[in-house]
Amino acid sequence: MKITRILAYTVFLPLREGSYKWSGGKSVSVFDSTVVAVETDDGITGHGEVCPLGPFYLPAYAAGARAGLAELGPHLIGKDPTQIGKLNRRMDAALLGHPYVKSAVDIACWDILGKVSGLPVSSLLGGKYGDDFVLYRAISQESPEAMARRVSEYRGEGYRRFQLKVGGDPDVDIERIRAVSAVLEPGDRLVADANTGWTMHEALRVARAVRDVDVYLEQPCRTYEECLTVRRHCDHPFVLDESIDSLAPLLRGHADRAMDVVNLKISKFGGLTKTKQARDLCCELGLAMTIEDSWGGDVTTAAIACLAHSTPPELLFSSTDFNSYVTVSTAEGAPQRTGGRLAASQKPGLGIRPRMNVLGEPALVIDHRGVHK
Repeated sequence: MKITRILAYTVFLPLREGSYKWSGGKSVSVFDSTVVAVETDDGITGHGEVCPLGPFYLPAYAAGARAGLAELGPHLIGKDPTQIGKLNRRMDAALLGHPYVKSAVDIACWDILGKVSGLPVSSLLGGKYGDDFVLYRAISQESPEAMARRVSEYRGEGYRRFQLKVGGDPDVDIERIRAVSAVLEPGDRLVADANTGWTMHEALRVARAVRDVDVYLEQPCRTYEECLTVRRHCDHPFVLDESIDSLAPLLRGHADRAMDVVNLKISKFGGLTKTKQARDLCCELGLAMTIEDSWGGDVTTAAIACLAHSTPPELLFSSTDFNSYVTVSTAEGAPQRTGGRLAASQKPGLGIRPRMNVLGEPALVIDHRGVHK
């Protein structure tokens, strides 16, 4: 089997709540996502998706994903998409860095491998545990009272884990954490996610002010070293996210006892292949994980679900269902949440069928002739 064409589609995903706000005044109302189709000479097509959370969150942006694919794609024509390890080495040799560019291609190749083998990707990633898995709900940054109301509303929909967007004024953030904590019920879990938004002294102030609150602190500062300093001076369970983008910082973080939970974002690692490596390493180390991505729609949600559902539940801290946050559906058969939980498709591959009327015409076509727009 050989890759004959790679197509990239631009899809805009408006948010149901109107906007998504987090640290530093960052806000997005419509996400610019790229859905990738990898076609083969056997007539089997796989799909993947990459959707950066704006150009101001991680070193990734939507137009960069498509520009990177134009650079990378010609090197993959004629290669076997089912030999995923070799294909990843080829991608890394052809384009240094830029893991988010490679992510959608890698996911699409897992989709192809599943279709060829007749197995769901969750089985290829290790096999699913149980009937479903737990989700968290991200609570966009608003006033303390508004965020507490959001938590109560989402609990009514079945969520029991909440990721509170903080990382702003420390005094307001303290109020946010306390207001939300006051409406929690037994069994709920609360994460205060600063998304790198605090300085060290601000993070320590917040940690001390909410010492009596049952809350996890997530990525308070920009650098690993700053986060480690905060970790060593607070009593709360600690989560690292933005600092962990490959196996090396993951191993360092474990050696330093820098975190109790780690967030594994698929596109940040470069696709399912390398995120699976990180997931399996965490399993060996006994480190709890949130399995997710930066953002996305139906295709991303399907990929997340396959990896999360094949993760031992005692080590799966949480996961997410991005397709419930947006108003546009790009694929049939994508997992849909039920009562704050999600299940991966058990159909071959990712189990999805792209809605071509939504995807429209490709923004980019790559074949043996080169790159066409």
